[in-house]
Amino acid sequence: MRNLFFITITVAALIGLAGTTPVSAKAPERKVLASAKKITVRTNVEVNRHLIKLHDLFTNTGDKAEIEVAYAPEPGKRAVFDARWLYRVARAYQLPWRPLSNRIRTIVTRQSDVIERREVEEILLGALLGKGADPNSEMELSNRTLRLHVPGGALGDVDVQEINYSDRTRRFSAMIASPAGNGTIKLTRVRGRLFTTREVPVLNRRVLAGEVIKNEDLKWIKVRASRLQSNVIMSETDIVGRTPRRGLRAGYPILTSTVQRPILVPKGSLVTVVLRTPQMLLTAQGKALESGAEGDVVKINNSQSDTVIEAEVIAAGRVAVRSSTLLAMN
Repeated sequence: MRNLFFITITVAALIGLAGTTPVSAKAPERKVLASAKKITVRTNVEVNRHLIKLHDLFTNTGDKAEIEVAYAPEPGKRAVFDARWLYRVARAYQLPWRPLSNRIRTIVTRQSDVIERREVEEILLGALLGKGADPNSEMELSNRTLRLHVPGGALGDVDVQEINYSDRTRRFSAMIASPAGNGTIKLTRVRGRLFTTREVPVLNRRVLAGEVIKNEDLKWIKVRASRLQSNVIMSETDIVGRTPRRGLRAGYPILTSTVQRPILVPKGSLVTVVLRTPQMLLTAQGKALESGAEGDVVKINNSQSDTVIEAEVIAAGRVAVRSSTLLAMN
């Protein structure tokens, strides 16, 4: 970074020697900046180019502001210039400034756009599809904190090079090429693995026990197939219309054992027992000895005959019996 500054100082020194006058002649007056304002050092600076200029380091530099004095750090990184180096620059360009303390310093940070790990994964997955990878895959990079810094406005210039993929192990390695500024390219090696995923329905809100799950309560997410239990519900038709046995959280796969059809006949409730034949319709009162959802066969105590019969739940508070149960109803 400082080579540029050394070259500039050498040139300035040679020019000064060439203009030296005899001792008897009147010494030339030192050129004074057009601005009479006090020059101060900047402590924290952000730049969006590959070269640092004089006005990035000092205030009130006048017509010398655009002089390039050092290379900027890589995008997203910073460089620290101490008091001694700053003083040498000030003297080289005849700026009336000297440090009052050795603790004085300037921190120059290179501005950048950040490409997050998720975006890198999307770029890599697009390249891996061309190698025969399953599009229904989830990627896991070895470097989980990966972030790429590129010059502002260069997000679309990221490319994948030297990609290698094994369909057997589903592991890959690749080189990410990203712009580093001033026409240079930065190469970053990445490694990772692909995992097969499946889409499963999950709740988009917490649903309490007894609530009936509706279509609008569901959303679809991708889950690694290796993480799915055998009793995970994969179809929304097996969820809608059911009710949780206990409260269910949002965003998690739903197990068959955690939902049930809504209970229409609670245990201990009074029910109407119905017997329907082509010739007649009989009803009686009873007490449910078991809880049941629609279609369940539960035991009912006939209040009139004090006998226990089996009946099918057909609606809330209503059960139906077959004609063979007629005698038990009487």
